[in-house]
Amino acid sequence: MAQEKTLVILKPDTVNRGLVGAIIGRFEKKGLKIVAIKMEQLREELLKEHYGHHEGRPFFAELIKFMSSIPSVLLVLEGHDAVAVVRKMCGATSGRSAEVGTIRGDYSMSIQVNTIHASENVDEAAKEIKRFFAESEILGYKKMDFDWVYSFEEKK
Repeated sequence: MAQEKTLVILKPDTVNRGLVGAIIGRFEKKGLKIVAIKMEQLREELLKEHYGHHEGRPFFAELIKFMSSIPSVLLVLEGHDAVAVVRKMCGATSGRSAEVGTIRGDYSMSIQVNTIHASENVDEAAKEIKRFFAESEILGYKKMDFDWVYSFEEKK
């Protein structure tokens, strides 16, 4: 079973509400490995590229304005099935619809101001990671509890 990497953006509302540590802690407790992390004020042109699939929709301008309003925290997480695991932990896009116990279900009441972005699939994750991180910013290391988090037979 191969390790996957995925991009997570803790959005401006997460930073503004002081939820960064609580959310990162959830990923760490799950057993995912942080291989890159930074805080950055995202530029409009980068956000327009990232959210380009929404261009022309009524909320696009407000989304770009919101995402560039204050800094976000960006992470690259690694683990078995990391993309699917992180998406499941995030919950439905709408905080009001997301299951209690998910990040959005616990911390959001909105569709756009919904605390977190997570890559949709493995291919998108690779593109998004390259968009926000230089290769030199992504670190490889052996996580000491790997054998305990992932059962020994899954490593084969």
